[in-house]
Amino acid sequence: MLVFDVELLSFKEGPKPPKVPEDVASVPTDAEKTKSGLASKVIIKGRGKEHPTASSYVEVHYSGWTTDGQFFDSSVARGKTISFPLNGVIPGWSEGVHLMVEGETRRLWIPAELAYGNNPPAGMLVFDIQLVDIK
Repeated sequence: MLVFDVELLSFKEGPKPPKVPEDVASVPTDAEKTKSGLASKVIIKGRGKEHPTASSYVEVHYSGWTTDGQFFDSSVARGKTISFPLNGVIPGWSEGVHLMVEGETRRLWIPAELAYGNNPPAGMLVFDIQLVDIK
């Protein structure tokens, strides 16, 4: 057994979670839809020309919500981007990020079968993803 005496000297408030987008409840009519059921909409146009491939390593900022507006995860709120191989994430992310170019921010409506299925967070998920870099 270990016992620690801890004294809090200071703290600083972290970044606030992003505001819930108004259109998380359902896919808007102007969203692009793929055969798989993924829907997406460009929020900020990118500056790049190249799209990542299935084997690309990418750096992104993201935030995620359920369709009832519950915030569940965000690199933005942590203040740090994440990097990963594009073939190593949920299918909806792989397919959605593949559509993007560097600098682009896109909102994705990912059906449960392309996300986590019945595992939490279950159901359709909505992500805002900014593609920072393709490595």
